[in-house]
Amino acid sequence: MIDLLKDLNEPQREAVTTIEGPVMVIAGAGSGKTRALTYRVAYMIQEGVDPFSIMALTFTNKAAREMKERIMQLVNASDARNVWMGTFHSIFARILRIEAEKIGFTANFSIYDTDDSKALITQILKDLQLDTKVYPAKQVLSRISAAKSSLYSPEDYANDPDIQETDRKSNKPLIAQLFKLYNDRLHRANAMDFDDILYFTNVLLRDNPDVLYKYQNHFKFILVDEYQDTNYAQYLIVKRIAALFENLCVVGDDAQSIYAFRGANIQNILNFKNDYPDYKLIRLEQNYRSTQNIVNASNAVIAHNKDQIKKKVWSDKEKGELISLIHANSDTEEGTMVANSIFGYKMTRHLANKDFAILYRTNAQSRSMEEALRKQNIPYKIYGGLSFYDRKEIKDLLAYFRVVINPEDEQALLRIINYPARGIGKTSIERMMVVANEQRTSIWKCMENNVFPQDFNMGTVNKFRDFMVMIKSFQSLQAKMNAFELAKHITNTIGLIKVLKEDDTPEGVSRVENVEELLNAIMEFSDRQVDETTGETARVDLVQFMEDVALLTDSEMKKDDGDNDYVSLMTIHSAKGLEFPYVYVVGMEENLFPGILSLSTREELEEERRLFYVAITRAMTKLTLSYAEQRYRYGNLTLSERSRFVDEIDANLIEQTQKASFRGTSPMGGRSFGRFSEHDFRKLEETPSFTKPSFNQPTVPQNFEPSNPDLLQEGMRVMHQKFGAGTILSIEGAGANKKASVQFDTAGVKMLMLKFAKLGIIK
Repeated sequence: MIDLLKDLNEPQREAVTTIEGPVMVIAGAGSGKTRALTYRVAYMIQEGVDPFSIMALTFTNKAAREMKERIMQLVNASDARNVWMGTFHSIFARILRIEAEKIGFTANFSIYDTDDSKALITQILKDLQLDTKVYPAKQVLSRISAAKSSLYSPEDYANDPDIQETDRKSNKPLIAQLFKLYNDRLHRANAMDFDDILYFTNVLLRDNPDVLYKYQNHFKFILVDEYQDTNYAQYLIVKRIAALFENLCVVGDDAQSIYAFRGANIQNILNFKNDYPDYKLIRLEQNYRSTQNIVNASNAVIAHNKDQIKKKVWSDKEKGELISLIHANSDTEEGTMVANSIFGYKMTRHLANKDFAILYRTNAQSRSMEEALRKQNIPYKIYGGLSFYDRKEIKDLLAYFRVVINPEDEQALLRIINYPARGIGKTSIERMMVVANEQRTSIWKCMENNVFPQDFNMGTVNKFRDFMVMIKSFQSLQAKMNAFELAKHITNTIGLIKVLKEDDTPEGVSRVENVEELLNAIMEFSDRQVDETTGETARVDLVQFMEDVALLTDSEMKKDDGDNDYVSLMTIHSAKGLEFPYVYVVGMEENLFPGILSLSTREELEEERRLFYVAITRAMTKLTLSYAEQRYRYGNLTLSERSRFVDEIDANLIEQTQKASFRGTSPMGGRSFGRFSEHDFRKLEETPSFTKPSFNQPTVPQNFEPSNPDLLQEGMRVMHQKFGAGTILSIEGAGANKKASVQFDTAGVKMLMLKFAKLGIIK
């Protein structure tokens, strides 16, 4: 038997061994939270707790899978497999399939993704002849999603006077009607959206005391990871199930609560002590990830938040380098300085591209970073692009699988009924939809019951029937074929590969490869499933695979291209849970970070500060912050001010910096690009094809004063604080948008916005 406690520090050991009663583990960034959770489950099993009675809830399938694999290495593998471990949505969907009839569904219900939901709302808007500019599908869905997350039914929504007043003021008085129609159409299609999984789990437990009692007795021990990210529905479901035994362990960090825009409620973790007065609080405060200087910086920042559970994170790693602060003139220059810094560190410290990450507040900030990295020939990858499962050819094939499993899934059926083309026109489909709506049923039921528009000719009717017969033939094979065999059979029968191969462009070839990759994914998924009693590979049907795909989170849906040596670019939200040796947090400016929409209340500002805390704590070895004096936003050049968050870091933790001076095309630029030592530069001089940076600054008079921009004229000699002396070549525009092209003696030609350039006329 493995001694599970020998490799744990004292607080981790306490978190692992305190298995009865309510426990809250506040785990600072990099404090070994996953290890504590994993060992806790293994310890419980080792101590004789029935693994079937343990429910462990996470926010990603990847986290659940990795935890289960690690538990299998610590205790008997079959015991580890018997733990109910997965995301909130996957565990609750599993319960809903068992109890589906109690809430008016069948066990093979579909799960709609965002695109399916938006398509359904768009169709409803079209049926009602509503203006999609007044009622954009995305906004309608957002309102409905927020209501469901708060456990509001369509009736609750319609009867809430405050909500109705808000909708009237926003010129969207029909949201309540759309909500009801949307829910009715989902139910008719035997489908749920993502929010419904939580909504109906709550309804199931609320309205069926026998079912609640059943699961309270089943799950005597409950663990929740990332508790600070739970919304109201998740909080209430966990509270209901845990009410009988109260063996509830929640793990999280209030300082990393950054998902309020998704409905996460930080009060869930802050108020745990009120829900369970006899709870035990355990703090994991030793950071194993970052240097002392980085940890100290994160502590200094988060100390400014009022709403928090106090802790003092510390590290016994080396003190480490100071935090660098890049001060750029513009967002373009910021990108260049960051790229040059990365280039310099790669050369002097023999680092790989994958050692670096650039984090930003908004996706739009990636542009200047991308351009600068391309100029330096530094490979990069942006997280948050189109996911593998969002590609058209993949969604088309998955729609076939969905219809085979649940033929009343109308969004999936509409997607494939004439793809590949089988002569069923758009008009015929729309008329079938009208008939189905009149009958208050589905298109599939109409086909099964031979209900067609009266003026359909037999040729049109037969095309619909042929489609139905094909789907039924696939359904008849579900019991005989495993997931991979059936998926391959469907792919070959419908002729999708043949259609895609007609396009022999690189994009067409890529689409064929994507379909083949999907089949590979099904095979790989099948190989991962193991019979819990024999240990042999278990037979997996298409339903199980589709369940797995439907519940994947955004961060898990990226297709790995096999080459992982690239600089990672991503929003800070996307970076949560990740770590990198060298991290650049760019755009540290007021009204950008913190964002201008987050300054109206203390709660919003504190969430922005927690987001900055998350950004800082991604760094292991070196943290660099950057900001620009001016950047383009919404097409206009705006003057920027350094973020208050930078000033909240102790000054003795930040290197003193100055703005860079560019000389020609030097790969390094000025002093603030990386804080290289003389030893580093000597190494750089020995590097082939490397140009040593020049630090010659233009001479600017000490009594320099900028002139009135209205006095500037073509041909004038002028002085710039950064670029030195130059000659105005041309002036264009008027008023606030007036620009000048200036030939500087040492810095070349620059196009400057005169209201920001601060040019002084040389007498």
